[in-house]
Amino acid sequence: MLWSGTDKPVRRIVGMMSGTSVDGVDAALVEVRGTGDRCQVKLLAFENRPYPETVREEIFTLFQPEQATVDRVGRMNVLLGELYARSARSVVEGAGLRLEDVDLIGSHGQTIWHSPQTVWEEGFPIHYTVQIGEGAVIAARTGVPTVSDFRVADMAVGGQGAPLVPFTEYLLYRREEETILLQNIGGIGNMTVLPAGAGPEAVYAFDTGPGNMIIDAAVSALTGGEQTYDVDGAMAAAGQVNADLLAWLQQEPYYSRPLPKTTGREEFGTQYTERVLERGRELGLSPQDIVATVTDLTAWSIADAYGRYVQPRYQASRLVVGGGGSYNPTLLAFLSRRLGEYGVAVQTQEDLGWSSDAKEAVAFAVLADRCAMGEANSLPGVTGAERAAVMGKISLPPRGSGKGEHR
Repeated sequence: MLWSGTDKPVRRIVGMMSGTSVDGVDAALVEVRGTGDRCQVKLLAFENRPYPETVREEIFTLFQPEQATVDRVGRMNVLLGELYARSARSVVEGAGLRLEDVDLIGSHGQTIWHSPQTVWEEGFPIHYTVQIGEGAVIAARTGVPTVSDFRVADMAVGGQGAPLVPFTEYLLYRREEETILLQNIGGIGNMTVLPAGAGPEAVYAFDTGPGNMIIDAAVSALTGGEQTYDVDGAMAAAGQVNADLLAWLQQEPYYSRPLPKTTGREEFGTQYTERVLERGRELGLSPQDIVATVTDLTAWSIADAYGRYVQPRYQASRLVVGGGGSYNPTLLAFLSRRLGEYGVAVQTQEDLGWSSDAKEAVAFAVLADRCAMGEANSLPGVTGAERAAVMGKISLPPRGSGKGEHR
C-alpha cells in the first residue's frame, strides 16, 4: 500500500503553495473528512514563511529563460524542497502537533515557466510547465508521503495545466440557488464560475489577467525598491486614474482571447511593466497616477471578464475575493464600483469565514488527498483537457526514516 491514509475517515494534510508574486511559502494544516464530492475541510493552522531575499532574487532570475540554466534550476529545485520541508514542519509544530500526526503533504511548488499554448513538433502537440521544489526532498526531510508536480498530468491529456484551484472551490463553495464567482488576486488574477446547482461539468474558470503583478512591479520600480507592493493601496489612493494610459493598457490582446485561457509572468512580467512605465512617463504621469491606473486595470480586467465570459450565460450575485489583492482597499473599491454596474456585490474570503491567505494552500492539501486516493482531481471543462486526470506525483519517504529527524 502506497499510503496508509486511504482507510482513515479523517486525514491530517499539509498543503503548500508559492505563487507568482514569490512572497514565500504558504503552508496550511487541514483535516479532511469523508471522500468524493462530500468531503469536509477544517483549517487547523496556517503560516507564511517569506523566502530569504537571496532565494527570491534567484527565483526571479529563473523566470528569464536565458538565465534559467539547468544547473541553476536543478540547484534551486533542491533548495526549495528543503525550504518547503521546513515550512511543513513549522506549521505542524505551530498547531501543537508532530509530523507523526500528519498523513500527507501536498506541495504545488514554485512555477518558473508556464507555456500552455500548443506547438506541434515531430507530429506531437507540445505544451509544458515547470514547477520546482523537489517532492522527494520534502518526503525525505519530513518522513511524510508528499504529492507534488500537479499540473503536468492535466497537460498530458490536452489541458492547460491551470487553473487547478477551481476543483476544490467546487467542492467547498457551490450553492444550489446562487451563482457565485471566486476571484483570486495573486500575481495573476483568476476567476472561477460556480453556476447555481452546478455539477462539476458546468464549472469553468480562467485567468482574468494581471492581479498584483504589474502593481507590485510598478511600485518597486517607482520607489527605487523601497517598497515591493502598495501597502494598504495608499499609493494608488493618492493618485488619479489616467484615461489615456488605461485605454492603452486595455488593448492587450489577452483580454479578448477565447476560453480556456491562462497567463503568467511570460506575458505580464518585468518587460511588460517596463513598457507600462515608459508609456506613463511619456504621458507625464506621477508615480501615484501610474499606480492608480494599473490598480484600476486589474479591477477593469475582472469586470470585463465577467461581462465578456459570464454574464451572457449567468447572472452572479457576488464575487468573493481571495489572495493578496483582497488586502488592498483601493483595489477593492475600484472593483466594487466596476462590478456594481453589473449588479454583483464584492466580498472577501473573510466575509465567508475563510482565510484569503490560506485558500490556495488548503486547495493543494485537498488535491493531494484526492491524488493519494487515486481519484481524479481536475475539471476538464476548466483546463480544456480531454478528460479528468489524477494530478500529482507521489514521493515516499525512505524506508526506516523517522518523521522530522532532519532539521
